[in-house]
Amino acid sequence: MAAFVRRIVVGISGSSGPVYGIRLLEALRAGGSTEIHLVVTEAARRTIALETDRTLDMVSSLGHVVYDNGDLAASISSGSFLTDGMIIAPCSMRSLGEIAHSIPGSLMTRAADVHLKERRRLVLMVRETPLHAGHLRNMLLAAEAGAILLPPIPAFYHRPETIGDIIDHSVGKALDLLSVPHQLFERWRSPGR
Repeated sequence: MAAFVRRIVVGISGSSGPVYGIRLLEALRAGGSTEIHLVVTEAARRTIALETDRTLDMVSSLGHVVYDNGDLAASISSGSFLTDGMIIAPCSMRSLGEIAHSIPGSLMTRAADVHLKERRRLVLMVRETPLHAGHLRNMLLAAEAGAILLPPIPAFYHRPETIGDIIDHSVGKALDLLSVPHQLFERWRSPGR
């Protein structure tokens, strides 16, 4: 493998919106300096097929190392495996619940738990609406444990013209949180400057 500047774990869970995870993988690949460790849940495999024109093989090809979500002995399940952070895009309410309560039931949520215990950045692109009190409690618990919650809520100051522009803004915000350089959206400037 090439010499990479950083190593990031990407999880794609079964919530609606796997396009966020796919676009994240594309952006990381385009940057060329990140070793990508990918884990896709079974439910995400289904939503990828339902919501995108991508195959699982196409999505998997964007990761440098791809893991079976049932393999709890994989390297990303250990704190001794050093990373620069993890992003789950999208993050389902089920995955959020496992992370919030420190009861991982899969490799993806175990890797997330490891990031929290090792005090590494964990960005959760939580995707659900409307939210009930249980969702909100789990979001609070995850935040208190150290996760960064980044629901993919579109901004409009950059005047998006396409769905891709809206997706890029949310993905760019996630990359910002891990200090990954990108050109996915135009940054805010004071009006008239």
